[in-house]
Amino acid sequence: MRHAIAVVACLLLSVAGAAHAGSSKTPELSSRQCGLSTPYNVQVDGGGVWLYRREGMPREIFFHDGTLSVDHRVQPVSDADAWRLRLMEQDARTLMPEVAGIARESVSLTFDVLAGLVRAMTESERKARKVERHRDDALAHIDDSLGNGRWDQDVFGARFEADVGQVFEQVTGSIARSTLWAAVTGRAERMEARADKVGRDVERLADARASALEHRAGSLCVQVQALHELQHALEYRYHGAPLVMLERDANPDATTATAVRVDIANRDDAE
Repeated sequence: MRHAIAVVACLLLSVAGAAHAGSSKTPELSSRQCGLSTPYNVQVDGGGVWLYRREGMPREIFFHDGTLSVDHRVQPVSDADAWRLRLMEQDARTLMPEVAGIARESVSLTFDVLAGLVRAMTESERKARKVERHRDDALAHIDDSLGNGRWDQDVFGARFEADVGQVFEQVTGSIARSTLWAAVTGRAERMEARADKVGRDVERLADARASALEHRAGSLCVQVQALHELQHALEYRYHGAPLVMLERDANPDATTATAVRVDIANRDDAE
């Protein structure tokens, strides 16, 4: 009995890593990505790009078609800044659907792995469908927010991670009960063999999808870094200081940042 429980416990730990695909592969659903973070909620739609928050100054930033508004007041900007703002708006429109797509795949990967694990280890289609309903709910949240061009700090952050963690705890509890029952009824060897097979299947599923997701996230980071470089180049000053919408972390990826600066320079030359 102890051996069977130990095998399944190890499986659960491996699935936890596979479901989240490791911090280096699956992007977390928070504002801190690619060595950058934003303190703002963001809305990108046909009317422009709007950044807003409850605390801190400025509270609201809006730009559209080369114009800039800060806390509901239109600001004078140079022709060069107007071009940069247009480019930032264009990049933000391209970026938001990519963020939504990566978020969807990240969530789908996590819940697909969990549902597959439940289905294999408990042999209960009802329990697996329950996990899939959680996945559908999470995807609906993404579609209603990121799918509509809105990044909400209250939706994508600690609360979202806690919701996923709660589902994971429910899954592990269900599997642990099935494991104990199998051990008590003399089916420990069968459970152990099943756990070994499920572990291999989960690893193949997670590795293939997580590798593709990692590639997409890498491309996304180049776009995010490009936005930061454009912001850094703005001549406009807010109370004598640069206008900060994206903040760089203490240890950014120097290689990525250099590549982005070269790309921005090329775009400047093209204009």
